[in-house]
Amino acid sequence: MGRFFLENYGCQMNLCEAESLKGLLTGAGWEELSGPGEADLVVINTCSVRTTAENRIRGRLGFYKGLKESRPFLLAVMGCMTQRLGRRFRKDCPWVDILIGTFGKTAFVQALLENRVKTGDDFLEDREYPFIPAPPGSFKAFLPIMHGCDNFCSYCIVPFVRGREVSRSSEEIIREARRLSAQGVQELTLLGQNVNSYREGEMDFAGLLRGLLRETGIPWIRFLSPHPKDLSPRLIDLMAGESRICRHLHLPVQHGSDRILKAMNRGYTASGYLALTEELRRRLPGLGLTTDFLIGFPGETPEDFQAVLDLAEKVRFEDAFTYYYNPIEGTAAFGLPDQIPEAEKKRRLALLIEFQKELSRGEKQRYLGVRTLVLGEGLSRLNVGEVLARTEQNNMLIFKGGKERIGRFSQVAILSLRGNTLAGEAVNKKE
Repeated sequence: MGRFFLENYGCQMNLCEAESLKGLLTGAGWEELSGPGEADLVVINTCSVRTTAENRIRGRLGFYKGLKESRPFLLAVMGCMTQRLGRRFRKDCPWVDILIGTFGKTAFVQALLENRVKTGDDFLEDREYPFIPAPPGSFKAFLPIMHGCDNFCSYCIVPFVRGREVSRSSEEIIREARRLSAQGVQELTLLGQNVNSYREGEMDFAGLLRGLLRETGIPWIRFLSPHPKDLSPRLIDLMAGESRICRHLHLPVQHGSDRILKAMNRGYTASGYLALTEELRRRLPGLGLTTDFLIGFPGETPEDFQAVLDLAEKVRFEDAFTYYYNPIEGTAAFGLPDQIPEAEKKRRLALLIEFQKELSRGEKQRYLGVRTLVLGEGLSRLNVGEVLARTEQNNMLIFKGGKERIGRFSQVAILSLRGNTLAGEAVNKKE
């Protein structure tokens, strides 16, 4: 047995997988540390979604190379970057001791238990994929329902590092959700690279959601990330009739130009996406919409970029994750001609970020004067007399209160906007 430190990068699925590995290690008797200084084992969970993400991880690996020169410990790298590069990883970073693929956690921990892990080992071919429920006392939990992706967007490495879509058994998912509900979980987020393409025989994603709502009493259910082309009328009907599914959708659009959307292999047009968001807002009053934008795809003209701004203005997202195109080896777009110079990509991205900031602020102004239910998540780092909470629309909100509000729902009157965060005060339920 020993002590470990885990450093995580990437999406919510990576966060969930990091928690899974922590659960496996602590269950095997290992102690988790808050920093790497005295760890016997350091694990970096990697992300390959963009070159910038991989470069950041390479920087951290340089830090650990220096740390290894001062004292011995095992350095393991796991996740998407490891799966993408495989054993080539050792050529660039020979000081890394262990490679763990996206499916190799169980085999790695089993080898640790049997005291047979050594420098040079890898766990890249294993296919097990364990899921560990949230620790006791947690009020929020992630629950992966599927793995992999069949979309093959031309810029995306996910199908190559996580494989094709595999949906988990609905019986297993519902059993885990029941356990989480019994633990007191108040908010459950279902995860998948393309979560709404879930399929088990005749059961689709809407059917799985119905089962979860029927079999558990969890008050709030969310899901990440749905694909616009797979957002079915059955799912919209279910959301319209069920208050326990949060009125928030993160619906990645990526671009506003039909020409670029086609080159990205997204499977829809800008007008189709606009029609979908109009239908969602009509059927789901109070819906909060957020999205992803990818700027600077090869061949993107100034007119294509303007189409992004036009779409953003028409939809008026409450928030957006914005980034510029990085070529990733192994994707269909890698090596395409008409690459946009990096300086121009950054210029366009900066314009979009400023444009979206104004739109976001305008959209959040509409909540002023509204009373809403929020789930307390923690105390403010700036003021311990205030609680940081989250609304159903996934907006952060701050209000006066103590730790007794954490993990509980409160009714709050929204009074102002502090930067990008809503602010209000708790309301007596009798009022």
